[in-house]
Amino acid sequence: MFEGNRKWVNEITEKDPLFFEKLAKGQKPPVLWIGCSDSRVPANEITGTLPGEIFVHRNIANMVIHTDMSMLSVLDYAVNILEVTDVIVCGHYGCGGVLAAMDTKPLGIVENWLRHIKDVYRLHQRELDAIKNIEARGNRLVELNVIEQVFDLTKTSIIQAAWANNKTLAVHGIVYDLKNGILMIWMQQLQMQMSCQNSTRLM
Repeated sequence: MFEGNRKWVNEITEKDPLFFEKLAKGQKPPVLWIGCSDSRVPANEITGTLPGEIFVHRNIANMVIHTDMSMLSVLDYAVNILEVTDVIVCGHYGCGGVLAAMDTKPLGIVENWLRHIKDVYRLHQRELDAIKNIEARGNRLVELNVIEQVFDLTKTSIIQAAWANNKTLAVHGIVYDLKNGILMIWMQQLQMQMSCQNSTRLM
């Protein structure tokens, strides 16, 4: 890891000798990324962005839970201090947390977290139970989970206050496909991209 770090530093400084000097002066990323902790879904790498360009929060299955003070603190800092213009919830196919929530095996303490994903399943049980292929069902639950987390995000007091104060702030849901490395917009049809020109307070 240390060897890889030195190699990375050398590659960066060859392209821009002042990169780290500029980076050390502060951050002003335009995007907050709420993603999964899965090691196969690193935000900067899959978006081709550099350090300082995305503010990141990660947890199991990219959840937005209103009692999660870690997530809320990151969201508040991103929206009110960094003044990001876009917040992304990114799920991914093959998500271990989502697949575990579909199972009935006891998993210990993580079950308390997975309960929130099980609630998403319950909300969409008729549709999901009709999908007989387990992989396809899991993929659909990943998509539905992203949709529900975006809705939960828009209901936070932080996002509500930002829109009430006419801040330009868009909320997006996207899904990453591990099998081909492609990101897909998943919330476009729900028109969740709000701005100061058309902000709507969702209840």
